[in-house]
Amino acid sequence: MCKKIKCQLGKNCNKIEKEIIDDVLLAAEKLNTNSGEGKEYLGWKDLPSTYDKIEFQKIKDIADEIKKNAEVFLVIGIGGSYLGARSIIESQKGIFYNEISSKSPKIYFVGNNLDGVYIKQILEIIKDKSVYINVISKSGTTLEPATAFRIIRKELSKRYNEEELSKRIIATTDKSKGALKELSDKNKYRTFVVPNDIGGRYSVLTPVGLLPIAVADIDVDELRQGAKDAKDEFLENDLEKNDCYKYASARLSLYKKGYSVEVFTNYNPAFVQFSEWLKQLFGESEGKDNKGLYPSSMTFTQDLHSLGQFIQDGTKGLLFKTELKISDENSGIVIPKFSDDYDKLNSVSGKSIEYLNSIAQTGVYIAHEKGNVPQITISIPKNNAYYIGKLILFFEKACAISAYAINVNPFNQPGVETYKEEMKKLLNA
Repeated sequence: MCKKIKCQLGKNCNKIEKEIIDDVLLAAEKLNTNSGEGKEYLGWKDLPSTYDKIEFQKIKDIADEIKKNAEVFLVIGIGGSYLGARSIIESQKGIFYNEISSKSPKIYFVGNNLDGVYIKQILEIIKDKSVYINVISKSGTTLEPATAFRIIRKELSKRYNEEELSKRIIATTDKSKGALKELSDKNKYRTFVVPNDIGGRYSVLTPVGLLPIAVADIDVDELRQGAKDAKDEFLENDLEKNDCYKYASARLSLYKKGYSVEVFTNYNPAFVQFSEWLKQLFGESEGKDNKGLYPSSMTFTQDLHSLGQFIQDGTKGLLFKTELKISDENSGIVIPKFSDDYDKLNSVSGKSIEYLNSIAQTGVYIAHEKGNVPQITISIPKNNAYYIGKLILFFEKACAISAYAINVNPFNQPGVETYKEEMKKLLNA
């Protein structure tokens, strides 16, 4: 079995023009030589090799403390401050993690919206529970997490004295400045640093993501090792040997042909949040200067029963699929046999549920080929921390290259700043 990430192109997108390949290789050179726009935000590239070993151990030590003493761990952040961690936790632990886990504290994410009911339910969950908080914000003034932190900090101050509260709040923020850094210094919160040379959507392998991931009892050493191996693997300039560059080339080719929507698909509900992370990564990196593919997502087979008709027979030349395939899933659940065979499934009795899922995946692939839907398949041989680490680096690098190939800066987000300024005006009116 191949132990690498593999990019397979369907027949509707497997012919990549030489000029497309040249554009991608030029973009890759910009990235690899730190010569493109936004080069001051390339710390993520070498992070798996150059990481701070002392800080890495501190992350594991504090995670052990939280696992030992907390019933609930709240992660307060928005965008890149929580999506990466949540995507990895759910991919490895499942969406019912909090209901079935007995080893680690229950982990909830807050500060990613302004819905009062959501906050109220979080307060109900933490009532009479031992709580630790990780508040993640470089500035400390982003509206959604700042609001949630105020409310939860006020609630916890009713049950813990100042010394105990300062022990239970861990801030991940700027190294030297900002409102949250000042508050942390004043109240003696323990802190981790959001690196200045890594933007939020590329920060999952920094303390931003690693502390929540470690609290979830996921092997962060394996995660880092997978990313390190991917960093070394995806330097080859030959597309036949570099699946990261192949994927970036296929996307660019389809974009140049007029396709405007990339649909990230998977066959596992535990990867819904991974798709959300991908949507932020590609949406904020490419979507500027009136350029870029619109990132969307679907989880199959569920969404085949709502959007399958459109994919198969709807507007052509609009969307293409990038499908995540995991080769080794095995729940141990098999299809039972019934004497009445009311649903005519006795023919597959004794087969695993994963067998049915693989048949569905193959059948859908064939159907969409017939429907002239371009398809890209990204395969990993196992769903574990090592291969998720590889997958993270794979997509981060492919995304940066894709943005450079259409001549946009992958690492800024001027549109986001626009809506924030408008919100500030309304709040201060």
